Amino acid sequence: MYTLKKSLGQHFLTDENMCRQIVDALPVKEGQQVLEVGPGGGAITKYLLEIPGIDFKAIELDTEKVEYLEKTYPAIKGKLVNESILDAKLPFDGQFRLIGNFPYNISTQIMFKVLEWRNQVDVVVGMFQKEVAVRIASDKGNKDYGILSVLLQAFYKIEYLFEVHENCFNPPPKVKSGVIRLTRLEQPADIASERKFLVLVKTAFNQRRKQLRNPLKPLFDKEVLQDPIFTKRAEELSVADFAALSHKMI
Repeated sequence: MYTLKKSLGQHFLTDENMCRQIVDALPVKEGQQVLEVGPGGGAITKYLLEIPGIDFKAIELDTEKVEYLEKTYPAIKGKLVNESILDAKLPFDGQFRLIGNFPYNISTQIMFKVLEWRNQVDVVVGMFQKEVAVRIASDKGNKDYGILSVLLQAFYKIEYLFEVHENCFNPPPKVKSGVIRLTRLEQPADIASERKFLVLVKTAFNQRRKQLRNPLKPLFDKEVLQDPIFTKRAEELSVADFAALSHKMI
């Protein structure tokens, strides 16, 4: 058997119906490349290994889990990468889909990795702490709408699929979990540049209670700042509004 490592944010999914539901949420067909992040004890891995005709890999930081998975699921031999997803290089050439019961302590950083890889990652199905899942899927005008919502929604359509009760895990986490699906947009938001867009969104939300004219003053000319949009707060702007503003930055 294996041990749970609190430091790695490990909570293992033990509800088989839920495992299947998560795997079923990822549309895959023969010939596709699929990466699982953080297979842990193999709760969803065993179902992914049963999908015929896909090119499957899994990435797991915990060496003990890697050894356990190789012993328990011989079919995974040669498909496991023993490192952190945050340090990983692209696992495939060409397009691939990503799935995982993400370690909650790094789930936000995993989403930034997805953004970095977005030209090759067309669909993601992930389980997150519920509040993170809600934040990613939130629309403008909502208190949960923030930096992560805007950055991801500029490139992906986000669907909040279902909640996962804490009793589905061992040990039960102190928080609820949520599963979301990201599907890459055919037409991503028209941003001036990734750097400008990131700076704009982060600066706007870092003082989210203030009218945008205050925090964004250093990023725009005086004339541009006269636009009525700058009397709004960050959470009132759509992804398209942020994208349009990125073209007017200094």
